[in-house]
This record gives sequence, structure tokens and C-alpha cells, in this order.
Amino acid sequence: MITAWAVEAVALLDAEMERTPVTPLRLFPLPAGWEVRLWLKDESAQPTGSLKHRLARALFRRAIASGRIAEGTTVVEATGGAMAVAQAYFARLLGLPYVAVMPKRSSGEGVERLGGTCRHVDPPLAIYGEAEKLAEEIGGHYLDHYASAAAVDWRGGSLAEELFGQMGECPNWVVVGAGTGATSAAVGRHLRTYDLPGQLAVVDPENSAYFPGWASGAADYSTGMPSRIEGIGRPRMEPGFVPDLVDLVVPVPDAASVAAARRVRQATGLTVGGATGTNLWGALELITRMRAQHVRGDVVTVIGDADPRHLRTCHDDTWAESRGLDWRPHAARLERLLDHGEFW
Repeated sequence: MITAWAVEAVALLDAEMERTPVTPLRLFPLPAGWEVRLWLKDESAQPTGSLKHRLARALFRRAIASGRIAEGTTVVEATGGAMAVAQAYFARLLGLPYVAVMPKRSSGEGVERLGGTCRHVDPPLAIYGEAEKLAEEIGGHYLDHYASAAAVDWRGGSLAEELFGQMGECPNWVVVGAGTGATSAAVGRHLRTYDLPGQLAVVDPENSAYFPGWASGAADYSTGMPSRIEGIGRPRMEPGFVPDLVDLVVPVPDAASVAAARRVRQATGLTVGGATGTNLWGALELITRMRAQHVRGDVVTVIGDADPRHLRTCHDDTWAESRGLDWRPHAARLERLLDHGEFW
């Protein structure tokens, strides 16, 4: 039975979506004469500063509508970073207790600032079992965004709907990363439902299962290794990722992601994370192909987040060097391409 609280909660979520402005498209500077434009869909303009905001809202809405979250339910999730912050935001909006189970080294500052609680676990991959166990013990709801993303309604305020409405003409390529896979699935379904001529590329960092799983056709592919690029890449193929909707998966070296994140900051002033760098690198790979084939048009990718905390990670030389990420050769390659117009 749908309760009065559930009706009010869904109305609050819908009202939040309505008052959230459309995130901007930013033109990334490319050399004159290329006849290709690169657009950055700036999801860092979301209220919680990241692409995860849309999915978090959709997950709460679905769980409430299906009766899994009720008044007073403690919401539990296994995640850190931007997704945890976005979920804490919506839990506070709805007056719900929220617990993020995250790896020991993750900062829970953003979650705690929004009234949530953090439980740190080691080793990192233990967070999923711990979150499920905690939710069962306290009678809460384990949101499990990796599993739940597959069932989210892609038409409900998705990035795809907004992006294609802004573009006017369909771009040649839309380039996104994949964490849960929900964004790539939404874009792919939009392209196919409306029979649009554009193509979808997913960029994938090192250690992630998405590129080898897509290339081999193995839906159960697993690497067993975590991604070093926050927000994208998975050690296994997640149910929200739909390989048949993806035209191309582009593997990107982690050091290249770091170099490209710094290039986005140089061009826009935004302190973006490594995932945005992965997006930019993949987009430039495609633009290079277009130029070689004398194809004009547009490529769109995403600024997934922008936060001062990234100054302590991918924009910090010590951090990169401590992880064996030599970004300098990739930065030099970007300079040759973008400043001197050389082909890769």
C-alpha cells in the first residue's frame, strides 16, 4: 500500500528535480580548422557536484515507490566518494538516516557534513557484504546501487534526455565512463529509441572489466581488481551496463586520465576528477579518428565532478607518483595535439 509519507517523499524528489537547473554545455577549446567541436556536459553543476546526483535521486524514488524505503527507514549503501555524498543529500531531504559503508582510506567528510554516518571497512571489497549485513541487522534498506541501477527508468530526468535536448542536432559521438553503467545505458537507449544517427562510446580505465567484457562478449567477465579512477571502472561486469547498447569501448591508461584531468582544469578552471580526464582522453581519440577520415561534427563528453578535494589527488604530483602514474608523457602528447595540431 502506498502511504501518505511515500506520496510526499516522491513529490519532494520530483520537486527537487524540477528546481534543479539544466547543467551547462561547455565548449572545449580545440585548434582552429579542425571542423570538429568538443562539448563538455558539466554535471559538476548538480547540487551535490557530480553526475551521481541523477542516479541517486532515481534510486531513492524507485525504492520508495516499491515500498522498500518507508518513513524512518535507515538507508545503507556500500560506496564512497560522489555517490555517497549524493545519497546522503537525498536522505537528508527525506528525513532518513543514512549510513555509507566505505573503504578505510575513503574520506567521509561530505557524507557527515550532510548528516550521514560513515562506517569504514578493510579490505575495500568487504564493503558490500558489510553493508548488506548491517542493513539486515538494523532493519534498514541496502540500496545497492550497482545492482539497482539496471532497473532505473532511463526516461526520468536522465542525462540523456537533457543532453540531446540541448544539442539540437545529434552529435557524432557521446562519450561517457561506466561505473554502474546506468548513464551509458540511458544514452544508448535514447539513441536507439529515437533512431538517432549518433554513436555511443564508453571509456574504461585500467583494471576494469568493461572493455575486455565488451570486446569478448563475456557478460560475466571479471578482473577482480579495483579501479584507480574514482567513479568509473569495475572489477566485474555490472547488471546496469548493457554491452549491446555500446558502439565502442575505449581503454584509457590511468596516467593519461590524470594528464587529461589537468588539461580540463587548465581549459576550464574546474578541479575535475580522474574520471573526467578519462572522458576527455577518449573523446580526443575519437576526434583524431574523425579528422583522419575528414569527418565534421560534434563530440560530447561529461565533466563528472569538480571538487577542491581533487587537488589532493590527480592534480597533485606526489599523489600521482605514489601510485606509479607517470602523467608527463601523456601531458606532452596532449600538448602536441591541442597546442600544435599534430596527429596522435
